[in-house]
Amino acid sequence: MGISVLTVADHLDEQISPIAALMAAADATTTLRVGSLVFATDYRQPAMLAREAATIDRLSGGRLEFGIGAGWKLDDYAAAHVPLDRPAVRIARLEEAIKVIKGLWADEPLTFEGTHFNITNLNGLPKPAQQPNPPIVIGGGGKLVLQVAGRQADIVHLNPSLPAGVIDERAGASATAEATEQKIEWVRSAAGERFDQLTFAVRVHLAMVTDDRDAMIDALAGGFGLTHDQAANTPHALVGTTDQICEDLEFRRDRFGISDIGISASVMDDLAPVIAKLAGN
Repeated sequence: MGISVLTVADHLDEQISPIAALMAAADATTTLRVGSLVFATDYRQPAMLAREAATIDRLSGGRLEFGIGAGWKLDDYAAAHVPLDRPAVRIARLEEAIKVIKGLWADEPLTFEGTHFNITNLNGLPKPAQQPNPPIVIGGGGKLVLQVAGRQADIVHLNPSLPAGVIDERAGASATAEATEQKIEWVRSAAGERFDQLTFAVRVHLAMVTDDRDAMIDALAGGFGLTHDQAANTPHALVGTTDQICEDLEFRRDRFGISDIGISASVMDDLAPVIAKLAGN
């Protein structure tokens, strides 16, 4: 169909476990890349996660995109009784975890002393097939996590901000085009000279091929407290005919630099004409 990456989330809801799922998908294919979107550091010790991810990368022939995040979904934490620290603590722990994982993927044994993790003379094995590491994916909607992405990621996912741990109408204000431009500036300020090497991605939460574009945009606007124009221009929705959706994606690539578009498996067939027209473009 032209889809280049299959991703699996890391939540405690009705889904299969990502590590086994990604390896199964990689084993069933030859060119499809597979990725976590994203492993949560609060659920996974980084030395073990580095080993699991490197194994997937080696067994897949270097096709892993390694997504890692600080955790956000309130239901996961509550159901499993995992302590939910304030965002700044979780994000600091995320950056330490990434440093540990990168260190374990390097050639020499790692010794690391941090606030959240300590590693003593550990040689992480196996090493990933992609060197110096599989592409690291970090996503978020807040300044702190996007600054970590600027410093540490290869692929930056621009998300709505979800401080309440749920997706609801409160996410609307951080999903506008103007909010997206602010997020890119946060990444730019942290990335420095490496900014031009970053890939920007976005997850589309509403995708619908329809001839009644305005009505669907109005419904989206009403649900998230946006104006019609704000809803029409959010990078997190794709609504309209095939041609209109293609035009929107090309415009957003030019405006924001977003080149990777994530969609739900449930809309793949509906968007097949869009994918066929734009994949690899």
